[in-house]
Amino acid sequence: MKKKRGYVILYIITILFTLAAVSTLIPQAIVSKPCLLGYNAHCPFTPIGTILCLGMAGYLCVLRKKRFTEHE
Repeated sequence: MKKKRGYVILYIITILFTLAAVSTLIPQAIVSKPCLLGYNAHCPFTPIGTILCLGMAGYLCVLRKKRFTEHE
């Protein structure tokens, strides 16, 4: 499998979206407003933000596989 130019950049962005999704779930005591799940999370839109970040990471995985690889 040969990787085209831009593959590494999309791979790094995929990792960043995945880390962002995980970071939305982290509880923080200094947050003034609870998230939609009922606890004080890093992101006040925790389930929505997590799903959006994971959706973008998944989309980038599919995009990388279809457009940025060649089978020899």
